[in-house]
Amino acid sequence: MTHRSRALIRQVLRSAGFRRAIRPVLGAGVLISVIGQVGTGPFLQGIVSLDGPTIGAALLLSAVATVAASWRWQLIATRLGVPLRLSTAIGMYYQSQFLNTILPGGIVGDIRRAVDSGPRGTSVRPAARAVAVERLSGQVVQLGLALIVLACFGTEFEGYLLPALGIGFGVVVAGLAATIALSTRARAVLFSEARELRAGLGSLRTSLQVAIASVIVVGCHVTTLTLATTAVGARMPGLRMLTLALVILLGASIPLNIGGWGPREGIAGCAFAVAGLGAPAGVAASTLFGVLTMLSITPGALVAAAVAVRLRRPESILVPHALDQEETS
Repeated sequence: MTHRSRALIRQVLRSAGFRRAIRPVLGAGVLISVIGQVGTGPFLQGIVSLDGPTIGAALLLSAVATVAASWRWQLIATRLGVPLRLSTAIGMYYQSQFLNTILPGGIVGDIRRAVDSGPRGTSVRPAARAVAVERLSGQVVQLGLALIVLACFGTEFEGYLLPALGIGFGVVVAGLAATIALSTRARAVLFSEARELRAGLGSLRTSLQVAIASVIVVGCHVTTLTLATTAVGARMPGLRMLTLALVILLGASIPLNIGGWGPREGIAGCAFAVAGLGAPAGVAASTLFGVLTMLSITPGALVAAAVAVRLRRPESILVPHALDQEETS
């Protein structure tokens, strides 16, 4: 391979377009692999298991989770100097969930949330920091809950998942330590990020509130997955279901998916198989959970449509109205 070819390959691998494209491609690959292992039957079973009461319960749970996540975001944004009303945060969060699901990459909604929440005419950096800290805090609490539950009740996963998580955590810590030791610039960036995180969660009261909100969000997702599992005909004791649900949610958080689909189904199949319930049952439950999640973000579609209509409204309609208000005043 020539030097020019190697340079071209490096340029492609470092491009933003490649990074955006590789995630859905890998997610599709995982999904195809799962279909190859269990067939299409479990996916169809998950879809046909959909019913009205389950949809209603999922919509309610999603609303509670969205309000809790919006409250978490508002708390962090306020500490970082970004004024944000809870009602506004809820609308933006619904829209963010919808955009993250239907658009590649899974972060477009968060970017939009950061841009829209910052005061006009000011830097978007504090708003972007608030969104990043909010997402990170939620992931950390979810991971912490999963580790606690797995350590206490997930005996069937001790030989599989816990070592993998331990190795992954060790690699991350070692990488950060090496980066801090070898690069002055990277050390400055990491310390800056740590200061931003401390600013967003510095108060003990705020940190506790953020943790409570995150537990509520995870609890709603676990309950929705439990409903999906019951709907497809798989029943199990509460603690085992809690363990399986947290394992599957960890898979869902892997950023290599298509609207959440891909690793979640693979992890669900493996987790149910390890628990002795069979991979098809896990894939069916995960499929129904994915459908319920997509239905639950429909309010986000309505918010996005309302915003689009407002932005397309002709300026000529708005100006006379504003002039009339000035005259009457």
